[in-house]
Amino acid sequence: MSAGEAVLLPHPATGRPFPSPVPPGSGWPGDPAEADTPVAHDPAEAAALAASAGSLGEVVARSTVCRACPRLVAWREEVARTRRRMYAGEPYWGRPVPSLGEEHPRALVVGLAPAAHGGNRTGRMFTGDSSGDWIIAGLHRAGLADQAASVHAADGLRLRRTRIVAPVRCAPPDNKPLPAERDACTAWLDAELRRCEEDVRAVLALGAFAWGSALTAARRAGWSVPRPQPRFGHGAEAVLTTPAGRDVRLLGSYHVSRQNTSTGRLTVAMLDDVLRRLADLAGEPAAPA
Repeated sequence: MSAGEAVLLPHPATGRPFPSPVPPGSGWPGDPAEADTPVAHDPAEAAALAASAGSLGEVVARSTVCRACPRLVAWREEVARTRRRMYAGEPYWGRPVPSLGEEHPRALVVGLAPAAHGGNRTGRMFTGDSSGDWIIAGLHRAGLADQAASVHAADGLRLRRTRIVAPVRCAPPDNKPLPAERDACTAWLDAELRRCEEDVRAVLALGAFAWGSALTAARRAGWSVPRPQPRFGHGAEAVLTTPAGRDVRLLGSYHVSRQNTSTGRLTVAMLDDVLRRLADLAGEPAAPA
């Protein structure tokens, strides 16, 4: 192999070889983008491309090729090239991670950002790491997912009446996006929220970052938000009102991070309580015990 030539590794499900990062339109399972999907190179371009997208699918496709934040681009691609030892034999997605779930959701689940060796590796939200194990299993118990595990983008997972979105679409160093990076990514979240607004009945914020992002996105969309601003907490609830006069319930849960789940700050029972509430608000009956 010549110097600089990309290393091709087989996808763990399909066996098809890919470089890391994965070029758009090259056949990765679930890749919404094509080789000619327009690319944002700065926040202004991201805002323009998000606003001009003709459909939700086009918003998501454009978000997965975004290069508006140089630090995040460099980090996610370096992680994809070096890879963790346990995943050294498989390719990494290494791009912004698309949202997951229904196009007309009654429930939105808002996270933080993809994990370096989870979504950044698998190309799907909450897939391939312990956080994904927790939230997908919980959604399955609540009747909002058709299977209890999220392993890779070709495993057949389908969400019911639910969509998972992230305020930041690229894996950030130390799981901490900078304020400017968070702000640059708001265009994609705002564009998705506009297209889901008529259907959404409840929003679940996983962690304080997601809670704040959901409230600010709601304000940008013209929703009525209580004052003073509702405070985040596990099990917290707030009522937001859309411009059409329809109430949407905002729910809070501690994030399903290993830091919370391994210490007992978030237990299975605590998560299930919130997800049952989300399912009730979304009109989806809980799965049989």
